[in-house]
Amino acid sequence: MQLAVAGTPGADYRWRTMSSDHEALAFAAEQPAALCTIVAIDGSFSRRTGAQLAVAPDGTIAGDLADNCLNAELANQAIEAMESSGDNGGARLLRYGKGSPFIDFRLPCGSGLDILIEPAPDREALQGCMATLAARQGAELALPLPLAANPVFLRTRRYMPPLRLLVLGAGSECSALVKLAQTQGIEAEWREAGNHLSLDKVPADLLDGTWAADPWTAILLLFHDHEWEYALLKWALGTNAFYVGAQGGAPARMARLERLKAGGVNDDALARLRSPVGLIPKARDSSVLALSVLADVVGAYEALHPHQ
Repeated sequence: MQLAVAGTPGADYRWRTMSSDHEALAFAAEQPAALCTIVAIDGSFSRRTGAQLAVAPDGTIAGDLADNCLNAELANQAIEAMESSGDNGGARLLRYGKGSPFIDFRLPCGSGLDILIEPAPDREALQGCMATLAARQGAELALPLPLAANPVFLRTRRYMPPLRLLVLGAGSECSALVKLAQTQGIEAEWREAGNHLSLDKVPADLLDGTWAADPWTAILLLFHDHEWEYALLKWALGTNAFYVGAQGGAPARMARLERLKAGGVNDDALARLRSPVGLIPKARDSSVLALSVLADVVGAYEALHPHQ
C-alpha cells in the first residue's frame, strides 16, 4: 500500500516537528479515522509506548508509530477494521514481531509490539483532549482494551502540551535560537533587551500572568551584559517553567548565584538554574550555541513525557 501522509497528498515522508506527538490525535479528532496505539513493547523499539497512528478510510495517515512497512500493514488492518465494524466500535488488539501469529511480518529489532486499533474512536473524547492541550494543560485518553488484555498494557494515553520557549536577551544568539526552534515547530518568543525589556524590570504581562510560564515552558536568558538578568532571573525561578537557563561561564554563574541568594532566592530555586547552558562546552558561534541550547532544552522536555 502506498501511504499518503496528512498534509502531503501522495507522499510517504514528511519533515517531522516537535508537535508530532499530537498529529494522530488531532487528525482523528477532525474526521472519521481509525486510531492505532502501541500499548506494550516487549524488548526495545524506536518509538515509545503510546505512539500513535491515525488512518483515514482512504488510507491517508497521520502520526508516527513505526517505519513505513509497519505503518502500511497497520493502515491495511485499520481500513479492514473500519469496513467490518462501521460505527460500532470493534477495537482490535494485534501483536507484531516476537510471539506474533503474523509469521511473515518480522521486526528487525527482534522485539514484540502490542498495538490497539480503534476503528471508530470517541471523537468527542479526542476533541476534548485537543481542547485541553490548547489550554496548555495535560490531557488523558482512555484506551478501550479488551477485558482479557494483559494488565500491564497501556490503558490511558497521556499527552503533554507542546514545548514552548521564551528567550530573553539580545544579539545573534537569540535570533539564531528562535529561528532554529521555529523550524522544528516549537513556539518561540523573543523579548529583546532595549526594545521589549528594560534594565532590572520584568515586563508587566510576565508579572500579571498574561503570559504564564507553565511546566512545559523553557526560559532562556541570553545576555552578554549580565546586569540585565537579575530581575528576570528572580521572576523566572519563581515560575513553573521546567527549564530556566542563563548564558555565561563559571565566573558569571557564581556572580549571579551570589546576587540572587543575597536577594532572597532560596537554595531550591537556585538549584533549578542551568548555567552554563547547552550541551556543547564553550560554543563560540551563535548557530552552534543555538543548536547546543535547543538540544539541551528538548532533552529536558522529552524527559517529562509520561510514556518513556
